[in-house]
Order: sequence, then structure tokens, then C-alpha cells
Amino acid sequence: MADRYVGVHQNPKGPGDDRPTAAQVIADEQLEGKWRGKVALITGCSSGIGIETARALAQTGATLYLTVCNLDKGKKALGDLYDSERVHLLKMDLESLDSVRSCAAEFSSKSQQLNTLILNAGVMATPEGRTKDGFETQFGTNHLAHFLFFNLLKDLLIKSSTSEHNSRVVILSSIAHRFGEVRFENLNLENGAYDPNIAYSQSKTANLWTANEIERRCGGQGLHAWSVQPGGIATNLMQHLSEEQVSGISKDEHLSKIFKSPEQGAATTVWAATAAALEGKGGKYLEDCQIIPAWEPSQGTWGPGYGPHAYDPEKEARLWDVSMKPTGLGNC
Repeated sequence: MADRYVGVHQNPKGPGDDRPTAAQVIADEQLEGKWRGKVALITGCSSGIGIETARALAQTGATLYLTVCNLDKGKKALGDLYDSERVHLLKMDLESLDSVRSCAAEFSSKSQQLNTLILNAGVMATPEGRTKDGFETQFGTNHLAHFLFFNLLKDLLIKSSTSEHNSRVVILSSIAHRFGEVRFENLNLENGAYDPNIAYSQSKTANLWTANEIERRCGGQGLHAWSVQPGGIATNLMQHLSEEQVSGISKDEHLSKIFKSPEQGAATTVWAATAAALEGKGGKYLEDCQIIPAWEPSQGTWGPGYGPHAYDPEKEARLWDVSMKPTGLGNC
């Protein structure tokens, strides 16, 4: 049922209300223990909704590979989930393309199968900086590193796809994509152009466009991609926001109602990865466990929906092309 969760999102009442959790999605899809023999890989599992995504997918019986920046921190954060023989940790620093390549190589040496790839990790509103490879921190971390990681694993995803269960890629975007497109003329936002929110919006548009382009390029080969807006969640992702920004969020009556718990924040990701209603489809932006329509300005700044530039085949293809050289992929 593609519209199973539409009604429950109409009148949110804050974290822990009746909106679904990731675990509820697994239960509703009747997938407990049904994915034994399948393999899922999730980035960013040492905090936030990455952990909750992993916990939910663990209920399916799938073998999980989870990337973390720090193995000791990851083990501690995952708690008893790490004790499972089906859960494996991989070290990956998204600020280093060499680390991304090493992680992809390590995974490929351990598994000859990959059914689900969830690109969950990310940073938000960081101070101006550069990755180890010289890219603006948010664009380099949120987009380029994940773009490279996907392309290094693409053939395995296609190889693992079956007619009964197509492979899926889920890329976490954000409502922030609505506030800025990719600035092709100045991707690093140099010469005084840097603004942390503009940089974040650019990277989240890039995530959305990448999912659309993956679908265009790979959908016919049994590999489908979705972009996801998880919702507002109080996690470490907010660590770079100012005290004024955090205070403004906490005092905003509407935001306090639409914010979600981490367990609820992981629900749309898990729905994108597992829902039977999405089988054999892709290339859409998901929010609140549904294929969301366009944003209506009358609903206010934080209303649901995608921005006017969310679906642009020409710019999606251009982004793909300009992402190839800096990631060292050549023609792919």
C-alpha cells in the first residue's frame, strides 16, 4: 500500500506520536526474518538515524555492513546490535576519497552480494572547510564521497538484483534541498560565497539529483534509487547550528509538532528500502513514508513536498558528469 501512512502524517503532535517508526515499517511489511540471505550496507551508523535504520533492518534477518568513522565509537553506539553475527562494521571517513575506496574494496572482499545500499551519513551547516581532497566540506562529504561509493559498488548491486527483488539505493536528502540548487559555476563556494546553509542545500539537492540520475541510468538493469527526506530530528547533525538557531527551532510551535524521534526519523528510509509498493520503481523523492507531491508555498516554509528544481534531467546529468573527474571515476 503506497498510501498506508498518508493519513497519520496529517496532524503531527511531536516526537513519539502516532507517526510510524522504522520498526513499525518492518512489521507492516511483514519482513521479520524474511530477508535472510540478503545483504544491506548503510553509511553513518555511529549515531542518529543510522543506528535506528540498522536496528530496523536487523529485524529482517539480513546481513548488515555498517560504516563508521571510528570503530570503537561505532561499537559502543550500536550496543547489543554489534553482538549479532550478521552485523559487520567497516571504517570509512567520507572526508577522504581514499578512505571511501578502501571501504568499498574491503566490503567487496567480504561479500559478493549487495541488495540494498543506504547512503545515510552526512554533515550539516559546518563552518567553512575543505575535505582531505580539497572539496567544500558539505559537498565533498554529503555528495562526492557517496557518489564515488555508489559507483564503486554499482556493478555488485546490479549483479545481485533479481526479478523478484530488485536492488535499491536510498540516498538521504533533506527539505533543505528546496533552498538552493547546485552552483555549478562555484561548487566550493569560494571567494566569499560560502554560507553554511547554502552549502548544505547544495549538497542535499545533489543527493536528490543523484538518485534521479541513478534511476535513469540503472533502472532498466534492475537497480532503483530513491531520495529521502527523513524529517526534523534532534541528532548530532545539528551540532553546528548556533544557539540562536536551536532556540528558534525549540520555540517554533509548528516545528515542535513536525519533529520526529530518531526511531520515526528512520522510518522513511526503511520504507524506501523495503516497501513492496515501491518494487521495480524509483527516481522519486520520498517524505513521511510516501511519494510526496510538490511543495505548496501556502503550507509555509516547513510544509511537505519537493522544490521546483527537484526534477531536472538536464541538470541531473550535468551533475553526474562534473562529479566524475574529481572522484577519479573517468567514464562510468
